[in-house]
This record gives sequence, structure tokens and C-alpha cells, in this order.
Amino acid sequence: MRRNRKNESRNVLPFPGRHLLGLGVLLLAMGPAYLISRPPTQADTEPDVSLASPAATIDPRAIDAHLEEVAIRYGLSPRLVAIIIEVESEFNPRAVSRKGARGLMQLMPVTVSELRVRDSFDPYENITGGVRHLRRLMDRFDGNLPLVLAAYNAGEQAVVAYGGVPPYRETRRYVARVLQKLGADGGAP
Repeated sequence: MRRNRKNESRNVLPFPGRHLLGLGVLLLAMGPAYLISRPPTQADTEPDVSLASPAATIDPRAIDAHLEEVAIRYGLSPRLVAIIIEVESEFNPRAVSRKGARGLMQLMPVTVSELRVRDSFDPYENITGGVRHLRRLMDRFDGNLPLVLAAYNAGEQAVVAYGGVPPYRETRRYVARVLQKLGADGGAP
């Protein structure tokens, strides 16, 4: 689904409503159906989706409250976390990228292991782990948001190796997209 970029900033819902709407639409669309994931291909551009349990167990308001509580606990903007989730998974707790990142905040298996996240598809665990990871990146890169976002997308080693945002098209687009959404939503995180 493509949006009209010219009207995008006028059609943005307030912070809590936008990601609640995304989760609500997801829940309505999935219902009790089970989707079978397939092996990723190079042609994939959208996250693959699979379900292990009924979507009815997901409460968007509770996830919203959890996101806000965890972000504040780790000294991060809930708005920044919500935008990262929107860009990473479009609020789909069952998203799987072609590279194997999983859940709302698209955590890679190695990161999941380091963060001791037991179930990367559990929205509460995924958000908690993702926010902890984001906080660690903020500390490592002295709050330099473009570097933090690049490290979140491409890995810390890539940012260190290139001495800044790596020249990967996907990473540069990711950083620009998150920063643009932060700007469109009213300024810095």
C-alpha cells in the first residue's frame, strides 16, 4: 500500500492512535487464521508472516502501555520506539524479514540470544529486548541518532567499520525514513 507522500504529514494520527490502529488492523485482518511461513527469497521486500497462536491474545492497548513504560524506563522516547516498530514491522508482531529478523522490533537471532529474549514473537518480550538494545546503542554512539539507527539496521560493526552510516542503500533509506517520520511527527525524539 503506497501513501501519498504529499498528504502523509496531514494524515498522521496522534502518537498512540497510529500504532494502536496498526495493531488493530492486524488483529482484524488475521482473525483466528493461521498463516504458514515460507522460506525467504531474494524477491521479498515485505516481512513474511506466520502465526503460532490466535491473534486474539494480543491486546493493542496493553502493548501500547508496555511500549511507553519500557521506553521511559530506559530513557527513550516512546514516539521513537513506536516509529522504529512502524518502520521495522508495520506493527506486525509475527513479522519475519528475509534476513531472519523477527517480531515487532525485528530482532535478529543473535541479538535475541544476547538479550536473553525467550520468544521474539511475544510483543512484550520483543519490545523490552528491542528497547534495551536501542538503549545500548544510544550509549555506545553517544546518542547520535543517525549512527544509532544505522547500527540498529546494519549492525554495530558496520557503523564502526565505516566510521559512520554505512554506504548500504537499505541502511541509508532506513535512517532517512525514521528521521523523516520523527520530523513529520513534530521534531526530535
